[in-house]
Amino acid sequence: MAAEPQLAAVGAAIGNPARGGMLIELLGGRALPAGELARAGGVSPSSASAHLATLTAAGLVATERHGRHRYYRLAGREVAEALEALTALAPPRPGQSLAAVNRHSAERAARSCYDHLAGALGVAVTDRLCELGALERDSLSLVATGPVEALGVDVGAITTGRRPMTRSCLDWSERRPHLAGALGAALLGTLLERGWVARRPSGRTLSVTATGCAGLADAIGLRL
Repeated sequence: MAAEPQLAAVGAAIGNPARGGMLIELLGGRALPAGELARAGGVSPSSASAHLATLTAAGLVATERHGRHRYYRLAGREVAEALEALTALAPPRPGQSLAAVNRHSAERAARSCYDHLAGALGVAVTDRLCELGALERDSLSLVATGPVEALGVDVGAITTGRRPMTRSCLDWSERRPHLAGALGAALLGTLLERGWVARRPSGRTLSVTATGCAGLADAIGLRL
């Protein structure tokens, strides 16, 4: 007989401001060192180690080793999807500094949501693909591949496994859906490979390049 899930155990692991900040930072999809996560959580490096141990024990975070260095990442896509849902419910953090406000504004404009595109840019691309008939408006299911392939995505090469081809993900800053799923991940990967968007040195903020602005306008008529 299957036991009931212990939601309180997950809630206890997440329910700390420092650990919450670390998890949000990891939603960018990259593996990060403990020092960077300490800054994201607003704690000392020694405290960060304890918090990361708690998150790892709860199955929310996994570790990677590169030589003598250890990096941390979300334990899987399911963890990212759960965190995405919670961010849509969470109230904004009060008393932010000017630097935090500026970073928040940049993240609202364009960011990675684990492995897909989010923020105003993610919603704008999703809306445009719906307008062009590539995606069904309510479910964001794939209807026609032409507009997506115009962006450089090889739809035929996408392997889904147990993952859905498309998924509607509620954007916490825009309060509207953006494209997730295997197609959403392939789209972000393609935009990064083509140099249309670029990752900022830290965090999960993305910048749209001049090449990207021209490419989006030519490919799908999206003018930023």
